[in-house]
Amino acid sequence: MQKEIKIVEKEGIKVTSPVVIEGFPDIGLVGVIAVSHIVDQLGLNEVAYIESPSFPPVMVLHKGILTEPVRIFGNEKVLLVTSEIAIPPNVIYDLVRALADWFKEKRAKLVISLTGIPVQDRMEIDNPMVFGIGNNDDALNIIKKNKIEIMEEGFIAGIYALLLKECSRRNIPAIAILAQSFLNYPDPGAAASAISSVNKILNMNIDVKPLIERSDEIRIKARDLMRQTQGAMGAMKKPLETQIPMMYH
Repeated sequence: MQKEIKIVEKEGIKVTSPVVIEGFPDIGLVGVIAVSHIVDQLGLNEVAYIESPSFPPVMVLHKGILTEPVRIFGNEKVLLVTSEIAIPPNVIYDLVRALADWFKEKRAKLVISLTGIPVQDRMEIDNPMVFGIGNNDDALNIIKKNKIEIMEEGFIAGIYALLLKECSRRNIPAIAILAQSFLNYPDPGAAASAISSVNKILNMNIDVKPLIERSDEIRIKARDLMRQTQGAMGAMKKPLETQIPMMYH
């Protein structure tokens, strides 16, 4: 049964062939931490929010004001999508289709998903490596041009895996940026590596130093969301991503 997903735009939203950056709760909360930091650094305002009766009955308070937990920020050139709640696995397919349709309607020229890839020896890694996945030749060329390591083989699971597929169906170039990360521990260092790749791709200059300096504070703030996300990741077969597929081409 199709879940009702509504993307509610605020009055006056104007975009011109935007780039979309998406970061949902996932491995190490890399995407959520990265998107939150980009929104803060660029001073972006909320332009839309997403609602569904299938989302948990939760609202978020920021500075005493009630807000929706799944929101879109942006300006004419860039849109950032994120969530402050774990997305229930049973609603992910419908959410991704609704988002991909909306991106097509807005004539998005590129969709970038930010997430983590779990590594066992993360404690020994000072500068997490970043890997890229593309959904078509144009997307792969962007990854190659910016000298980001291409993930040649493996499994990907979860919301960004579906987003790559649904964007492909709508002829929207999409890439996923995966930074080496802790699995179940908020990882601002991995988020900083992911943002550094976004800086290269979009010729931006987002300062990641504050992210590193506030690592402990961010981890404390993010621990409850990480706890929510752990159950959702298990249902989405995220552990598969550490395995190697049997067939090679």
